[in-house]
Amino acid sequence: MQLKKEFIERLQKAKKIVFFTGAGISAESGISTFRGVDGIWNKMKPEELANFDAFMRNPDLVWEWYQHRREIVHNCQPNPGHNAIAALEQYYDVTVVTQNIDNLHRRAGSTKIFELHGNIERNFCVNCHTFYNSPDLEITYTAPKCKKCGGLVRPDVVWFGEMLPQDQYSGGEKTAAWSDICFVVGTSAVVFPAAYIPMQAKHNGSYVVEINIEPTELSRSADYSIFGKSGEILPQLLEEIKKIKEQQL
Repeated sequence: MQLKKEFIERLQKAKKIVFFTGAGISAESGISTFRGVDGIWNKMKPEELANFDAFMRNPDLVWEWYQHRREIVHNCQPNPGHNAIAALEQYYDVTVVTQNIDNLHRRAGSTKIFELHGNIERNFCVNCHTFYNSPDLEITYTAPKCKKCGGLVRPDVVWFGEMLPQDQYSGGEKTAAWSDICFVVGTSAVVFPAAYIPMQAKHNGSYVVEINIEPTELSRSADYSIFGKSGEILPQLLEEIKKIKEQQL
């Protein structure tokens, strides 16, 4: 893999690295995009299901949709891109800031993760906010009730019209600002407010590296763009970093 000289120099000096990831990295694990769910759900717009009012009107329908999506996620595995990001913790202080809700980064072994849009494997009661991991709940296609107060339990994901979780967003923003290199992987980084994360990194002097299958809106402002599948590029990058670190010993 032929890397830009300036990028190699940044890798040599870097201590803190951030990966800002989106749907593209999960697509390589076989997880369809939000709007690409199969079968009967194609007839319904995500906006009709992924909002609080829809859940309160028809909780069983919305829960069934998310249960369908959970099954897709459970049947998929982290791909070499996820695994390479986790492995880079051997060489750098690595933080993942993800727009994905599939939990694949954690399953791959990454330890510092900010989830901007929530996590499909977590749930909480709309009344008392008691949290439930999906394995703690009986597999059902009807919305479960809270064991403490009897309220409806909903997926812990950000729905249309809802704010991003402040602790996750502010944590991701601060980490990006402190980073030496910010990798933007599998996302065009145009959906706000999440897209402020790489902008914050660049504004504070971080070296922004884009890894996408094709040019995006971000390409004009990135310091370095590498085009291709992240599941192929990131493992190659990991091998190059191993060589760099061996040379530094």
